[in-house]
Formats: sequence, structure tokens, C-alpha cells
Amino acid sequence: AVPAPDLQPHSDPGAAALPGQPGGAAGRAGGAVPCQWQRPAPRQPVSPAGRLGGASRPGGCRRGAEPNRAEASGAEARRGGRAACAAGMVKWEPARASALAAGGQAAAATAGVRLSRRRWVVLLLFSSYSLCNAFQWIQYGSISNIFVRFYGVSAFSIDWMSMSYMLTYIPLLFPVAWLLDKRGLRLIALVGSALNALGAWVKLGSLKPHLFPVTVLGQVICSVSQVFILGMPSRIASVWFGSREVSTACSIAVFGNQLGIAVGFLVPPVLVPNVDDVEKLASHISIMFFMTAGVATALFILVVIVFKEKPLHPPSRAQALIQSRPTEEYSYTQSILRLFRNANFMLLMVTYGVNAGCFYALSTLLNRMVIHHYPREEVNAGRIGLTIILSGMAGALISGIWLDRTKTYKQTTLVIYIMSLVGMIAYTFTLGLGHLWVVFVTAGMLGFFMTGYLPLGFEFAAELTYPESEGTSSGLLNVSAQIFGIAFTIGQGQIIDHFGTKAGNLFLCAFLLLGTVMTAFIKADLRRQQANLGNEQRVSKSSFNPCCAPAICSGQ
Repeated sequence: AVPAPDLQPHSDPGAAALPGQPGGAAGRAGGAVPCQWQRPAPRQPVSPAGRLGGASRPGGCRRGAEPNRAEASGAEARRGGRAACAAGMVKWEPARASALAAGGQAAAATAGVRLSRRRWVVLLLFSSYSLCNAFQWIQYGSISNIFVRFYGVSAFSIDWMSMSYMLTYIPLLFPVAWLLDKRGLRLIALVGSALNALGAWVKLGSLKPHLFPVTVLGQVICSVSQVFILGMPSRIASVWFGSREVSTACSIAVFGNQLGIAVGFLVPPVLVPNVDDVEKLASHISIMFFMTAGVATALFILVVIVFKEKPLHPPSRAQALIQSRPTEEYSYTQSILRLFRNANFMLLMVTYGVNAGCFYALSTLLNRMVIHHYPREEVNAGRIGLTIILSGMAGALISGIWLDRTKTYKQTTLVIYIMSLVGMIAYTFTLGLGHLWVVFVTAGMLGFFMTGYLPLGFEFAAELTYPESEGTSSGLLNVSAQIFGIAFTIGQGQIIDHFGTKAGNLFLCAFLLLGTVMTAFIKADLRRQQANLGNEQRVSKSSFNPCCAPAICSGQ
């Protein structure tokens, strides 16, 4: 028998079927489909016993034993069949090969998808230390008039205690986002919770009126901790939760931060009453600082024990595909450049910054605005802030559940933005009416939409930028929020001092109107949803595709 000759590419316009199929080139001795070729294995020496027994032939074809010369006389006639069989073993059509690779990758991703029970513990722990950090952000602003008198500084200096959180975030975002991509969630959680506890303990050294620089140092340390916290919600949601839970999980993760702000509005006015005796005032402040430091330390210990990098199995197909990507294929710099070239994300970044910046300015200056119209109502000022946050948490939870069920990111975001503008207008024109209960109602309406918008922005960004890192996209959103927050806090504060609270609030309304118009131009390019749906379709097709494995030929 003569082995199959080396294969050479031919051109046969009529050969469209795969090798071995009726009408295909493999069934003929002539032409072949234009395709990619692999050269057959070189001829190997064959022993006499192998020749007698019909051993393996070059090209991968096998034939059975040849007991006599009569059967061997048909070898010449079968030569074309063996050549075609060899072609079937070494030849692949490019389109089929790529489909096979995609289907195999999707099938592998689907096979490992599983939810972990630990995900809720991780989410609760993150929300808890995020709560503690947010409490430390607003604990000065919620009783700013008391700290102004205790330390003997200006109101603008106390405003900077809040703005320090915004200022430190801007230069530190990119190093921390890079660290999140390279080292993962656990290291970021450890550093964030550790710095949060350290800053709380430093503040305990500032219980004298002349030690204002020490309390500033403690606040700056806590503000650095915030950089390791703000970009985490969408990353934790995508790494630990399934596609039907991810928006709800992100909302709950943001809850911790919002609840911390709520507690920061409620607790300081109760723990630190407005008394004239400086020694008693220092004692009340020390109680608040000691409680904060104890809680922050306990949470850091829990993070060390409980917090894990990621579950054993990916929770969704989209996450499975990301984890299966080789690390050398990912470039942090290229990822950032791709985000800046994404027009929809850039629009969202600006509109998110405007909305969140208005919220930061409103939270920082709330005590000043309420005290201006309702003197010595520090406790009620804190309760109004609490109302804003609690109603916003309810709005975030409802919108998160709604998104998980409907996936209407663009429509939901636009409606929430419009209602934030309406709520801000209502709050502006009711603040000075002289009725606190009306202020509570309008502030609650404002908080339901304005605070409820924050987690929506994270999830919408994750959809628009998939498969880029959620830490990078949410970090850029937060940078925008800090920049607008500083600008709005300074601008509104100056307007309030010179023109009154109504003019200051109208200043925010104008920017919310601009943000609403820009939101309408964002296109709903939901890439993460397309990845999940596309993988399901590829897996279902590959289950019935007869071309998913090469045929094995026999020379018999």
C-alpha cells in the first residue's frame, strides 16, 4: 500500500461542505475548499511486521490487517479515500474553528457557574465598615456650629473636614484602582478597614481646643481609607453575585455608606449637645470618638478573619469569561484609555458627578441651612439629614430590584434624575416656609431619588464598560463626584453666605437640569447583558453542533 502524499491546497468553488460530508471535497480525489492547512506528520519507519499487519499510515488514517495479496491489490483504488481521510484529520475551516473555540469557552464558563453562600457575609461586612467610614465623614458637618466653637476655627475650616474626603480621592484613585486589579478585593478590604480604624484612634488625641491639627490628621487618614471603599460595591457585586442579583447586591453595598451618613446625621447631635462648658463638651466628643474607634477596630478584625478574595466558582457567565482571560491580556493603562474613548461612559461620568456632587454639597451644608432658618435646631437638622438618607436607601433598594427584573438601565436612570431635579426644586422653595414638617417631607422626596441614584450609576457604568474592571469604571465615577462635590460645596457655601439659602439651592438646581439633559443622550449599550445572553445562546448551539469535534477516519 502507498501512503497518502503530502497535501497541497486546491481551489474548488463548488466544494462547500465539510470533509467527509456528501458533496464535499473530502469525498472526491480532486479539489478542496480553500482553508487553513496543517502539514501531515512525517513518514515513520515501519517494521516488516507492521507492513504485514497494515500498521498506521502517515496522515492519521488506519486500516485493518491485510491477510492476503488479493486485498492488497485494491490499495491503489483506495488511495484517494485515504488522502481524503487525511485531509479530514488535518484541515479546518476558519469559521468553524472560531465557532468551536467560542462555544468551548462558553461551555467551560457555564459549567463552573455556581453561587456561594458566603457572598452575603462578605457583602454585610463590607457594608459595615463602609458605614463606619461614612459616619466619620459627616460627623463634623452634622454639628459644624459646635465644632466651630470648640476648636475656635471658621465654618469654612469645618467644611474642609468633609471636603478632605473628596480632595484625597482624586489623586489616589488610579493607584488604588490599579492595586485592586492586580491584587484583588481582599487586600483592598484589609487596607481600607485598617486605615479607617487608625484614623478613628488618631482623633482621640484631639480632645483639646488647641489640637485641631490632630483631628485634621485623623480625618485625612479616614479620607484615604475611603479611596479603598468607594469603588468596591460594583466589583463585589460582580465577583460574588449572579446576574439576577448583581444590581440588588450593588445597592446593598452602597447602603452601608448611605446608612453611615444617616447615622452621622443622627448620632452626633445626640452624643454632643450644644453646651457652653468646654470641659463637658470635650467629654461628650471623647465618647463619640471612643465609640467610633472601637467599632472600626472590631470591623477590621472581622475583615481579617472573614473576607475572602473571591468565591471558589464564578457566579455568572460574564464573570467566568473574565476569570478565564489570561492575565497578560489585560493592560490597566489600555483599559483606562478605552474608558475615555467610550462616549456613553463619559456622558455618564459627568452626569453622575453632577448628581453626587449636589448630594455631597447638600449633606455638608445642611446644618448651616437648617440652623439659618430654624435656630438651635441641631437635632432636627440631623433628623432631616437622616430622612434624606433613609428615603434614599429605600429608593436605591427598589431601583436595584427593578433593574434586576427589567434591565432598563437607561430609562430608570433618566426617570430618577428627573425626579431628583423635581425634589431639589421642592426642597428649595419649602425650606424657608417656617414649617419643619414640610421640610421633612420635601427632604425625604429629594433623598429618595437623589441618594437612590448613586448605586444606579455604578451598575449602569458596569454595563456600558464591560468587560473593563468595575473598580476602574466606578472609580472614575467617584473622581467626577469628588470634583463636582468640592466645587459645589465651595460655590454653594459662598452663595449662601452672600445671597441666602434659596440662591444656593437654585445654583444646584441649575446643574441638575443640565445633568438631566445630558442623561437623555446616553445610549443603552448594555454590554454585560449581551455577554450573558450571548454565552447562553452559544452554549445551547454548541450542544447540538455536529462539528464540535473532528471526525476520526478509518481506512477500512
